[in-house]
Amino acid sequence: MPIVVRLDVVMALRKIRGQELAERVGISQVNLSKLKTGHVKAIRFSTLEALCAELGCQPGEILEYQPGKSGELRVLDDDEGDD
Repeated sequence: MPIVVRLDVVMALRKIRGQELAERVGISQVNLSKLKTGHVKAIRFSTLEALCAELGCQPGEILEYQPGKSGELRVLDDDEGDD
C-alpha cells in the first residue's frame, strides 16, 4: 500500500511522548506504537480525528500517499520523501 505514516515526525515536532498521546487519545501504547511504525493495515477515522485534535494537525501531516510504493504502511525516515 502506498500510504506512509509520519506520526513519529509530527509527535517529535509537537514534543509529545507516546505514553502521553496514547492516554489523551484513548488508545493503548501498543496500538500507538504499531501505528507509528507502520505495522497496521487500517486506522479508524475516530482515532485519526483524535490524533489530529491532540496534535493540532491535519490528517495529511500524519498520512502521506506515495504512488508506486507497495507493502504495508511504513514510516519514512526524516531524510526520505523531501524531494
